[in-house]
Amino acid sequence: GLLLLAAALGATAAARCPTPCVCDNLRAHVLCLNGSLTAIPDTIPEITRKLDLRGNSFTVIPAGAFLATPYLTHLDLQHCKVERLEEGAFRGLGRLVYLNLASNGIALLYQESLDGLFSLQQLFLEENRIEEIQPGAFGHLGSLTVLDLRANALVYLPDMVFQGLQVLRWLRLSHNALHVLGSDAFAALPALRRLSLDHNELQALPGEALARLDGATRLDLGHNPITYVAEEALAMASLRHLFLDHASLQDVAPDAFARSPQLRILDLRENQLQGLPPLAGAGGLLRVSLEGNPLLCSCLLRPFHKWLARARVQAEGACAAPPALRGRSLNSLKPPEMRCSRLWPPPSPTTSPKQPSSAGSRQCPRGCVCSPDFHHGSCENRDLREIPRDFPEDTRLLDLRRNPFRTVPPDAFPGLKELVSLHLQKCSIRVLHPGALRGLESLVYLYLTDNHLSTLAAAAFEGAPQLAYLDLDHNAFTRVPAGTFRLLPNLISLHLQHNAIGELVEGDLAGARGLRWLYLAGNAIRHIAPAALAPTKMLEKLQLEGNHLSEVPTAALRGLPALSELKLSRNPIKHMGDGVFLPVASSLQHLYLDNMGLEQISPHAFTGLGPKIRSLYLESNKMSNIPDMSNFTGLEILNLQDVPFHCDCQLLPLHRWINKLNLCVGATCGSPAEAHGLKVKLSTTFQTCPGWGQGKAGETNPNKTKAASKPSKKKRLGKSPARGFSKSRA
Repeated sequence: GLLLLAAALGATAAARCPTPCVCDNLRAHVLCLNGSLTAIPDTIPEITRKLDLRGNSFTVIPAGAFLATPYLTHLDLQHCKVERLEEGAFRGLGRLVYLNLASNGIALLYQESLDGLFSLQQLFLEENRIEEIQPGAFGHLGSLTVLDLRANALVYLPDMVFQGLQVLRWLRLSHNALHVLGSDAFAALPALRRLSLDHNELQALPGEALARLDGATRLDLGHNPITYVAEEALAMASLRHLFLDHASLQDVAPDAFARSPQLRILDLRENQLQGLPPLAGAGGLLRVSLEGNPLLCSCLLRPFHKWLARARVQAEGACAAPPALRGRSLNSLKPPEMRCSRLWPPPSPTTSPKQPSSAGSRQCPRGCVCSPDFHHGSCENRDLREIPRDFPEDTRLLDLRRNPFRTVPPDAFPGLKELVSLHLQKCSIRVLHPGALRGLESLVYLYLTDNHLSTLAAAAFEGAPQLAYLDLDHNAFTRVPAGTFRLLPNLISLHLQHNAIGELVEGDLAGARGLRWLYLAGNAIRHIAPAALAPTKMLEKLQLEGNHLSEVPTAALRGLPALSELKLSRNPIKHMGDGVFLPVASSLQHLYLDNMGLEQISPHAFTGLGPKIRSLYLESNKMSNIPDMSNFTGLEILNLQDVPFHCDCQLLPLHRWINKLNLCVGATCGSPAEAHGLKVKLSTTFQTCPGWGQGKAGETNPNKTKAASKPSKKKRLGKSPARGFSKSRA
């Protein structure tokens, strides 16, 4: 009876398999890879357990999107251009254990974005543009063990932001821009064993926040601009491995690790240390790595050298000076050799951290809600005509969305020196008066989306020098508000999407020296002056999709040595000439050229680009051939869908190259007639070409056994070969 039921379910599933997908009914897997889906298919078989939707274009995951597939255990939504998760998007997926949302455009996690995922064990959100996490966003994920938030745009972590993650074991926050951590940011993580905070902007060891992690055994803090580790700076009872490599350390206090008695491995490679004192209290230490430091092996290093021998600690490193000892390993030195030819510089002075002010006696304004646990105030959608006052002085997140304020007057937020995040979306604001943000000395995030702003005075930002994220999407700007950024030395991310900006001229971005991410999609930009982007020498992401550019703005890209992502999608660029990406060829990793109506690409258009390119989007264009990309050896994503390739002998090199890739590229023939609609990889039109047999032996033969046609595990569509649940299809 059970066999008959399974057969009936299998037949039903086969009948309902969505057209662009592949359904494996035996294993209850559905794959819809690199397609043109813009909405979650509603005909996915109900019994599906593993659903792979990588490489589609969903933009928004609406509420209840997966209610028809309640048995899902694995869901992969990588590279789907998702920008927003509506509240309740995953409701009904109580069996889901694996969710991958990596490499999308998600900017904000709301409290109910992940509601209903109470069985989820692994959540991957790396390579989005998450700027802020609202407290409570992870409150329903009581089974989560791995949370990956790498390569986002986080600057600040509020208190209790990870509340609810009772069994989380590994939290990955690498490659963000974190420089402010609430003292209780990690207070709700009793099971955490590993914390990755490397590649951020922390200028001091966040000892108070880390002290909440009693069970953590590994801490990664490398690649942060930390200059000094103070006395008893780290109180982590179970810590065994500490990585402080590639920082800016100039000195470490003798008892810096005295309150971390289990510490075994200390990695201090590639810092600016000329020496170390004996590390009192670190009695269990086994190894200290000091390679790449300018160690001065003078008499002042003798106490540390003596301590190494007495405590039986292995030291890895070599002398940089004096000249007679240069290159000698620490372990090979004898005390008499370490003479005092010059003095070791004294330790850098330290400043005690700023203590948070008391909350004061102010109560919550009438009609608003204030949460003392989260330091969160909200007056959302209360039909307020004026900005309320008298919020508690320790308020850090203030939500005033959907109120018809119309203007923000001077000194609108008195006494809120600790405010970090301010939400003023959909408030009908036309004017931000000079001094409007005065006194907000800790403000990092300012959201002014969906208002009626057409101009901004620089003086409006007076008194908010820490502002790092400014969101002005969906306003009425016809040009970039020039001069506005001179008072914002810490601005990292600027959103001006979906305005009516017509051009970028020299001086528009004056003062934006630290800008890393610039979002200008959905404007009407026809021209970018050669010097328009010159002030933004640290720019990493430039998003220009959906504008009116008719050519690649090559001249404007000069002087952007860090640019790693360039989006030109949906611009009417018909022809692409030689060397158009040369100014950014040494840094560019992600290039979006899709949906442009592109008709011709010069054979040398990609000159300079090569192994660094990780993703290239060329889908939905009109060219019939593309340049040689055989040196693009680092590709993880290549999309060639909806391009009418002319499958004649001139395309033979592309055919051969695609056959060697273990990527799903979606390339199909548009002509000649006998090849129309066939995959470029499988077309037989190339068999009449001169030299066909020469490379034939090395190509994949689709008629061979099924095992032989499987791609190797070395390359997959996603970033990590070990993750995911399906192999990519060429």
